[in-house]
Amino acid sequence: MTIRCQDNASVGVTFCDRFSFDADCVHYAVEPRAPGLTARVDEVVAWIWDSDLAPFLEELAANYRGWDGERSWQTNDRDLTVSAVFRSGGHVGLTWALRPWPQAAGRWGASVTTWLGAGGQMASLAADVRTFLAERQQ
Repeated sequence: MTIRCQDNASVGVTFCDRFSFDADCVHYAVEPRAPGLTARVDEVVAWIWDSDLAPFLEELAANYRGWDGERSWQTNDRDLTVSAVFRSGGHVGLTWALRPWPQAAGRWGASVTTWLGAGGQMASLAADVRTFLAERQQ
């Protein structure tokens, strides 16, 4: 699943390589990209008991008329953070920040911002993320 910025199609984020060891969590890779940037975190974890990314995106889509300030969500391990801002004209900026191994020596971080339409594009993204995270192993 790839999210592309409507302002610059060379900027985006890909969710891929989903797998699960048990019924409690889902692991997946996240790959942000932009001109001059490629990165990958192999094991972002979504726990079933945590508030996952899909409800956060669904709430943003439901507030298509906008909001003040920044809203954010992060994984329990804090290796993926998504921050959202609303700008005039009905657009949502989603900043996808990866910071794996925050306590390890040699840690790194990377982020990209994708801009999407506040209504239908956000609702479609939320549905795509929900489907990606809920897929059964083949």
